Amino acid sequence: MSNVTFLGLGTMGAGMVGNLLDVGHDVRVWNRTPGKADALVARGAVAVADARDAVADAEVVMYCLADDAAVEDLVLGDDGIAAVVPADALVIDLSTIAPETSLAEHAVYAARGVRFLDAPVFGTRGEANAGGLWIVVGGHEATYRDALPVLEPLSETLHHMGGPGDGARMKLVGNLLVASQLQALGEAMSLARKAGLDLRAVLGVLAVADFRTPIYDGVGAAMLEDDYSPDFALHLMHKDARLIGGFAADLGVPVPATTATAATIERAVEAGYGDENASALVKVLASDAGVRFTD
Repeated sequence: MSNVTFLGLGTMGAGMVGNLLDVGHDVRVWNRTPGKADALVARGAVAVADARDAVADAEVVMYCLADDAAVEDLVLGDDGIAAVVPADALVIDLSTIAPETSLAEHAVYAARGVRFLDAPVFGTRGEANAGGLWIVVGGHEATYRDALPVLEPLSETLHHMGGPGDGARMKLVGNLLVASQLQALGEAMSLARKAGLDLRAVLGVLAVADFRTPIYDGVGAAMLEDDYSPDFALHLMHKDARLIGGFAADLGVPVPATTATAATIERAVEAGYGDENASALVKVLASDAGVRFTD
């Protein structure tokens, strides 16, 4: 499979396309803002102005879109690509969306005999650029195996979670943990600062104790530099928090810590931090405590 169409060149999509090009796939790209394709065209991609034209004779169609509304518009709408993707194509949705939206995609594609996977990704811009994402996949086992030549160049690890929608479900479970870790780090660092502890020494403990995580290490160091440059924007985590809340409510699972984190994210977006990194939610917690993380 070397003829790939990739739709959506945002924070994650551009890096993924770069990795597909690096291993020799022929890639056509489409984005609502055409200029985002320029750097990829310089590396060998072909930009197409219309999404339906872009998928017309593709062997593989991949897309990474911002939210459910974007998927419903571009894919499932009256003029969506689902109606014109070739019947023998393989389609992979890498977006973080509600499981119900993924199931709707599976149904639409299955009605036309098109193979489809929901395959959201864990990682940030850096992992996307380096081919180091962690991808969780829902769909039929045979389809998953067929997709390995285009998924492996993007990923450090691949995880086939089960049938249709299981990739989307796992993504929300994982994002719950990411958001909760950011909230916990913000609370812990605020408490440590208020208590008069040296925050660099605090991070030294967090880096080696049995509760260490890469999030505490990377985000913690950036906090001390007041660096909230976006690898994964807070407004996207805001969207994810709403998805997690709805997912948990549908299953009747209480998630009180996540509910508290979602409230912090909401306040941080309202404070104007939505375009900063998701870690900017800690600024609200620091403000509540009357502290700053920088010296």
